[in-house]
Amino acid sequence: MGVQISPSILSADFSNLAGEVARIAPAADWVHVDVMDNHFVPNLTLGLPVVERLAAASELPLDCHLMIADVDRWAVGYAEAGARNVTFHVEASAAPVRLARELRSAGARAGLALKPATPVEPYADLLPELDMLLLMTVEPGFGGQKFLDLVLPKIRRARELVKDRDLDVWLQVDGGVAADTIERCADAGADVFVAGSAVYGAADPAAAVAGLRSQAAAASHSAWWSRH
Repeated sequence: MGVQISPSILSADFSNLAGEVARIAPAADWVHVDVMDNHFVPNLTLGLPVVERLAAASELPLDCHLMIADVDRWAVGYAEAGARNVTFHVEASAAPVRLARELRSAGARAGLALKPATPVEPYADLLPELDMLLLMTVEPGFGGQKFLDLVLPKIRRARELVKDRDLDVWLQVDGGVAADTIERCADAGADVFVAGSAVYGAADPAAAVAGLRSQAAAASHSAWWSRH
């Protein structure tokens, strides 16, 4: 699996989400959907009914990032609504292994997200239950935040954990990912990149995706973790 780009529609025009997805469809791998409930994070975005409609209309598979409380109750519904990947926060889950298995049984990839201050090492033994690990590179809740360089060592440690166990677990980063940060993320070990304002703030979102992909691919090719 090579570099993947998952543009976030948090920075898109919410009045025309299907049209906004179409703008990135020629270049992107996924469409990243941020679901916030104003409880787990201090922001409210869209929910299950909109995801269901978007899954039916989207030319791209949905990559749903659930920033919600009581995630053990609600996450599987997003898989059933058509999301191909569902990522939940370990800080919000009482039973992450059970939830990951339920998501897979519902036909979705299972992702586990960690806030910037949450260490990755305590969850090393969970990695075989996952398809993706998402490391937040900003505090979750709002788009357009500045990238937190302090997460880079954690990305590297996460890649080492995946590599040492020879697992096929994608390593996603989300928050402040742009032309001036994506190469550092790729060099540290990330291979799936969420970008919001860097894509939808550009005159040509598809071209912005292509540019980010090129940068990440070049950095990944020469990175420590891709050498055998």
